[in-house]
Amino acid sequence: MKQIPPLDAVWLALESRDTPMHVGGLFEFTLPKNAPADYLKLEFERMREARAIPSPWNLKLVEPPLLGGRAPLMRETRDVDLDYHVRHSALPHPGGQRELGILVSRLHSHQLDLHRPLWEVHLIEGLEGNRFAMYSKIHHSLIDGVSGMRLIMRALSKDPDRRGMASFWTVGAGERPRRDADRDGALGALGRPLSVVRGAAAAAAGLSRAAFELAVAAVDDRALQAPYRAPSSVLGGNLGGQRRFATQQYQLARIKRLAKAADCTLNDVVLYLSGSALRRYLAEHARIPDRPLTAGIPVNLREADDQSMGTAIGMMVAELGTNVANPSERLRAITRSTAEAKRHLSGLPSEARTSYTLLINGPYIAGLMAGLAGRSPIPFNVGISNVPGPQEPLYLNGSRLDSLSPLSLLLHGNALNITCVSYAGTLNFGLTGARDTLPHLQRLAIYMGDALAEIEGVVLGRDKRKRAAAKRT
Repeated sequence: MKQIPPLDAVWLALESRDTPMHVGGLFEFTLPKNAPADYLKLEFERMREARAIPSPWNLKLVEPPLLGGRAPLMRETRDVDLDYHVRHSALPHPGGQRELGILVSRLHSHQLDLHRPLWEVHLIEGLEGNRFAMYSKIHHSLIDGVSGMRLIMRALSKDPDRRGMASFWTVGAGERPRRDADRDGALGALGRPLSVVRGAAAAAAGLSRAAFELAVAAVDDRALQAPYRAPSSVLGGNLGGQRRFATQQYQLARIKRLAKAADCTLNDVVLYLSGSALRRYLAEHARIPDRPLTAGIPVNLREADDQSMGTAIGMMVAELGTNVANPSERLRAITRSTAEAKRHLSGLPSEARTSYTLLINGPYIAGLMAGLAGRSPIPFNVGISNVPGPQEPLYLNGSRLDSLSPLSLLLHGNALNITCVSYAGTLNFGLTGARDTLPHLQRLAIYMGDALAEIEGVVLGRDKRKRAAAKRT
């Protein structure tokens, strides 16, 4: 029996038909050379053969979430019905990216069955070009973006000749590493209470300082963006349960080259592309707010050797420059905002960073749980994440992984999520949107490409002129 930690339990409490709380991934593969005609049939059969299913893939809710005010419990079950959890789909041949996107949008819209282990996998054949795809989804109470990426890295191989590989749902979750202070022994036992008291005091002091700084930022015109100052936009309001999904992929070297020339970070470029695409989309489909849209940006709080599942994220809030017409000025506004957000977060003691996430999102989540969806302020307009992924090509039984695109969850008031993952020299964007709120979501992905070309022309052209002038002198 396992009690779900409070932060993870929130995702179960918010689960509904209109706001399913699962995250997902779309993985596109190229078949190995000389693959037999029944390669995918055999692969699907192999996926269903596993008998020993470890945690978290065998965890099942004991009772409905928060029944009677108690935190939900999960237990391990030996009866994991792989015929239910592992499914086979096919696109009308030859299936293109549009047809794949339509199918994945539909699959991501459906809730997971809370009476079974909280995950599904769909093997999808029929893609043009000797390719196939795999779509997976798992409840966010069990996994976050970083832990999910690490799990994928453990389940795939760098060796294109390797065969007989186990599916990722047969790979168990790692554990949080034990620190020196947690080891058994007299010194550790005596020191632990004092350490806890000191940590709690540091966290309380840090949160007090952070809350005061955010309160000042809420009434002052400064680069630090306070939560709950997000302007009203088409991204707000109540959501229906259906989703749209769109993808975009760039060469990672291209983004890094732009970031270096613009003297900003790769994450700043990600925010710039998102904000620029949203500015154009709102101009065509709705209205651009006078104040900039804001982004909630998750920050990984895991140690490098922490292989555990669950949620371990902090949060920053930054502006997207959607009210700035000039591309260079928009990028500078974003860079200033993220620099202030990082400074603000880095000033917190490590013990306070998870609590800080609750400080930002707590009132919003409490409002959702109280039935005030669409009527209470939101901490930010859109969630934007950048998850580091494997930098070498990976293979599944000889099939090369060409791209991986993340899918996220949505809450009332946030009709869009943009998440990107780096992989083997590429940066892969996944855009998850509320179907009834954001028509033509694929245009956002197209506008990102246009925004990238535009800012490259400005920044790289300016950089080239500077180098030419330096040579002349």
